[in-house]
Amino acid sequence: MLHDRILLEPSAEAGERKSSAGIVIPATASMGRRLVWGQVVAAGPHVRQANLGDTVLYDPEELAEVELEGSAYVLLRERDVHAISEPAEQSSSGMYL
Repeated sequence: MLHDRILLEPSAEAGERKSSAGIVIPATASMGRRLVWGQVVAAGPHVRQANLGDTVLYDPEELAEVELEGSAYVLLRERDVHAISEPAEQSSSGMYL
């Protein structure tokens, strides 16, 4: 990976999805700007915020798709990442206080 580039494995929600009523919405359906999540599998040396294994939010319209060894990946710049998710904290007691 070069410079500030990030290689992502797109999540399953990037394709078809279901509504809360159970209706299947195809990936080609026209909607407003819908952002999707992906997992970082490689990052260039100048990437500051995203680390390997992070889940990031990006716009699927601003991407370059690449196929490596039969798997589809997304290549984008770090500045095109909208958010990075944090892992959920788990308490040992299992109680919410």
